[in-house]
Amino acid sequence: MTVTRIEELSRSRSRIYIDDQFAFVLYKGELRLYHLREGEEIALQDYETILGEVLPKRAKLRAMNLLKSRDYTVSQLRQKLEQGGYPEAVAEEALAYVESFHYTDDLRYAVSFMAGHEDTRSRRRIEQDLMRRGIDRETLERAWTEWEEQGGRQDEEAMIRELLQKKKFDPECADEKEKLRIYGFLLRKGFSGELARKAVNGAEF
Repeated sequence: MTVTRIEELSRSRSRIYIDDQFAFVLYKGELRLYHLREGEEIALQDYETILGEVLPKRAKLRAMNLLKSRDYTVSQLRQKLEQGGYPEAVAEEALAYVESFHYTDDLRYAVSFMAGHEDTRSRRRIEQDLMRRGIDRETLERAWTEWEEQGGRQDEEAMIRELLQKKKFDPECADEKEKLRIYGFLLRKGFSGELARKAVNGAEF
């Protein structure tokens, strides 16, 4: 195995390419420790130590530090580790480690998110936001059930009324162009077409 390129990321870190493929990110001191130079071979023992010991330990610490400041879904945390240059196998080992201590829990994350936004976002919007964060459909359904069991409830009609008040929208005075604008606004907020039509036409709901 030959170190074909060492690409400086910062004053302290570099991306290492082995046999023309990206391998991992190391600190400058580690380049010296493992005698890594462009065009030279990397010792198999050193390669295995880096992938089996050095990087997994660092990835676990990175994941723990990220979770100190806020909750992440498993998908979000995986993305953060990948952005940090950790190989897939190393990232998965770190994810399994933090999950073993219940530091990550997609179901818990989803229920907490629902509770935090139940009064300001439609059900559809909440689902879209959670799916963008990597929550799958099965976990979503379980989360809604748990959220309801914990007393969660939504009143989307009340949300729409509040939004229209903020927009100073009066269906009796609005022209067709204004109604279409508000209709599109409500759809983008995740409300159903039926509720949006009722709202712009001034129907009671």
